[in-house]
Amino acid sequence: MLNLFNFLFLIQSAVSTASERYLLVYMIIVLIIITSLVIVFFVVFQKRKNKLLQDRIKQQQAFEAEIIQAQTEAQEQTLKNIGWELHDNVGQLLSFASMQLSILKMQVADDVKDKFKDTSEALSNGLKEVRALSKTLNNDVILNIGFEKSITNELDRMKKMKFTSAELKIIGDKVPFADRKHEIIVFRILQEFLSNSVKYSDAKNIGITLNYKPERIIITATDDGKGFDIKEIEQGSGLINMKSRAALIHADFELNSQPNSGVQLVLNYPLN
Repeated sequence: MLNLFNFLFLIQSAVSTASERYLLVYMIIVLIIITSLVIVFFVVFQKRKNKLLQDRIKQQQAFEAEIIQAQTEAQEQTLKNIGWELHDNVGQLLSFASMQLSILKMQVADDVKDKFKDTSEALSNGLKEVRALSKTLNNDVILNIGFEKSITNELDRMKKMKFTSAELKIIGDKVPFADRKHEIIVFRILQEFLSNSVKYSDAKNIGITLNYKPERIIITATDDGKGFDIKEIEQGSGLINMKSRAALIHADFELNSQPNSGVQLVLNYPLN
């Protein structure tokens, strides 16, 4: 009887031990499942969060690009209108003044005619400058005569104004821009650079290099003026305007300068 009791006790202990083991295995499995679900939930949540952040960044970038595009279009239209005004109104007034001066010159004595010479030349040169300037402000004219020719014309204007030399250098075989509108944007960036050189640099020589490569165009503009501390003009409207235009066409923009060492602009324009 005692042996039977002991036998039953051993069976109960074995069953109890097996149940505890099953329970422990079950709890471990449940814990693994819960942990896996938490990890999966966290990963999904993190991916969703990152996607929302990326979408927000893309929306912000698109919004900023639209603003820059709108500003650029407004500026281009303003420049175009100014170009028309210069060509049609100011140009006509100068032409009329030149004609009147020529008529007046024929009505005076020979010893007085020589005094009209300098004034006539000044009017004639002024008329040429106005017409040349009006062309650089009109997108249609720039696209019609071409990017390189437009730069050459602008550099020729610079030479007439104050510079000893203003040259365009071309390296490699010409490669067309990805979009012809980008020619206008790059030209405006260079025009801003040249304008700043005229106003602030005290430079004697300026140059622009177009380096055509299969996948990009590297545009470099330099002057040998007094330079500046780049940190002091980081918030200047001219620099912001150039950077905004470069960002609009996905071009890398770099402006380098130090006091008394001139200025260098490098624009890396991707063709794809």
